[in-house]
This record gives sequence, structure tokens and C-alpha cells, in this order.
Amino acid sequence: MNAEILQKACEGDRDAFSALIEAHYDFIHSVAWRWSGVATDAEDIAQDVCIRLARAVRGFRGKSSFRTWLYTLTLNAVRDHQRQATRRSRDEKRLASDPLYISAAHEREDDSDDALWTSVRTLPEKQRDAVLLVYAEGLSHAAAADVIGCSEKTVSWHLHEARKRLKDLLRKEAV
Repeated sequence: MNAEILQKACEGDRDAFSALIEAHYDFIHSVAWRWSGVATDAEDIAQDVCIRLARAVRGFRGKSSFRTWLYTLTLNAVRDHQRQATRRSRDEKRLASDPLYISAAHEREDDSDDALWTSVRTLPEKQRDAVLLVYAEGLSHAAAADVIGCSEKTVSWHLHEARKRLKDLLRKEAV
């Protein structure tokens, strides 16, 4: 690869960055595919690496070869993707057994009883937002955290607190 193109890309030249991506996309994709073993995941990872590269290329200092640096960037993206997939799988299993989710799924199928959603609307704002984003919209805790503007752990805490409040609210309504 031409060192001049790399230098220009590091300085913010868009055309040089495009040439850099074009020169290395097959490498990025093949590394992603070898590590993930799934074609669609490899595509997602390769796209993520291109986005990361756009943010990080200005920080490339040449302490190692560009290819080595790019390899590290790609492997980090693969690892992040695998962690997210594991987290999503774990969340889906936990969600499927959660009484609040089961109730919400039932209510989506049968709108005859909206006591749960009426109770959800009475929750404090952050708890209500967390419940609606995760259970009504189907977002992951991480995606809900991005929307709310907090950490994933904070979303989990809001959901925990919401479950406790809803249990009490629904118990009082049943009496």
C-alpha cells in the first residue's frame, strides 16, 4: 500500500480514506469471517471496522505496520461482536422467562386487559422508559441505555425497581 495514501488518510483526506478502505476491505472481511465463521456476522464486523477505522485512523502513529494495527482493530471488533451476541442470547433467555415480559407479550396478543401498561405509565420516568424500551419496544438493555443516556447496569437497576413497584401496584389492584 502506498504510504502517501495512508498519510493523507491519517490527515483526514476523504478520498485517501476511501482508497485505504478499498485496499484493505477484503483483508478486514476475511479476518472477520475466519474468526466469526458466519458470513452475515463477518459483514457486520467488517462494516463496524470501517466505522472504527474512520474514527481511529488519525490516531495511527506508525509504531507497528498499518496491517498489524488494522488486524488488532479487526480482532477487537470481532471480540466485541461476540460479546454482544452472547449478551443478547443471555438477555433473550432471561427475558423469555420474565413474568413482566410474558405478561407484555400476552397483552400485545390480547388487548383486553391493560392494567399492566396503565401501571407502567405511573412509574417514575426512568423506570417507565426502561420498561417501555425493553419490554414494549424489544430493545436490549444496551440499546435502551443509549436511548435513555445511562449505563446498561442502570437500565437493569431501573427494570429491577420497576418490577418491584409493579408487583406491589398490581397486587393492590387485584385486592
